Amino acid sequence: MKQQIIDAIKAFDTIIIHRHVRPDPDAYGSQGGLAEIIKASFPEKRVYTVGKEEISLNFLRRLDEIDDSTYKDALVIVCDTANQERVCDQRYVTGKMLVKIDHHPNDDAYGDIVWVETTASSTSELIYEFYLFGKDQGLKMSDEAARLLYAGIVGDTGRFLYPSTSEKTFHYAGELIKYSFSRTEMYDQMYELDPHIVKLSGFVLQNFEVHPNGVASMKLTKEILNQFQATPAQASLLVSSLGTVKGLKAWVFFIEELDQIRVRLRSKGPVINGIAKNYNGGGHPLASGATIYHWDEASAVVKDLEEVCK
Repeated sequence: MKQQIIDAIKAFDTIIIHRHVRPDPDAYGSQGGLAEIIKASFPEKRVYTVGKEEISLNFLRRLDEIDDSTYKDALVIVCDTANQERVCDQRYVTGKMLVKIDHHPNDDAYGDIVWVETTASSTSELIYEFYLFGKDQGLKMSDEAARLLYAGIVGDTGRFLYPSTSEKTFHYAGELIKYSFSRTEMYDQMYELDPHIVKLSGFVLQNFEVHPNGVASMKLTKEILNQFQATPAQASLLVSSLGTVKGLKAWVFFIEELDQIRVRLRSKGPVINGIAKNYNGGGHPLASGATIYHWDEASAVVKDLEEVCK
């Protein structure tokens, strides 16, 4: 698959790279990292990264705005997106060829070329592996590409704490930090919280509910978010905060948006992505997301989570 992707990149003059909605550092890291590798390797090619920007991640990359006509005869690559409905900017289907690169379970095998490795810690890790495979065929790594890929790996491994972190992950990270970028500045930008979000974090730690079988839940309604002047994206930064609570096996955050309620599931062992699939979502065995549309559905999600953790 890696060779097929290299051949496709060489064959096209225009390359457009997408990622998933509500992006995280790995979405930006893999999308932008791949774009910067291609730019450094083939400066004559037109390379674009598209999608709705997430303001909190502007320090990683600013995205391109392109016309529909740009997709004509273009190679489209979608990074870090398991399901087609989660691709940010649905014009991705209008190119001439479509490539999927991902590390989530391949339940929706869309694309002309599909490269999925569920054992990888992140899609950014896969992009670095892609570079290693192709560096004898013209692929070049730049400082900016290294910065983005390192950020993606750090983000999706929880700073190398999650079980998905492998010996390969550490090896690749060790290679990437040899390039010229400031890890300290990156960590500050990724993990420093505004004072009002710190206060929201205190509210979460004081008010989360504990259920049977080692399950916890937290409901963040629009009223609570308004009280702390927090956006749903900012609230999502706190999902991992319950991971330090002794005795918990899994937990769920319900974060209310304008027309839906985002469900953020996390686990220390029990497999939870099956629950996410039942509620319009999916993801990794220990970290998944879903969507519900009424608060009375939240109790059903918690009940399902209790059953899995029993």
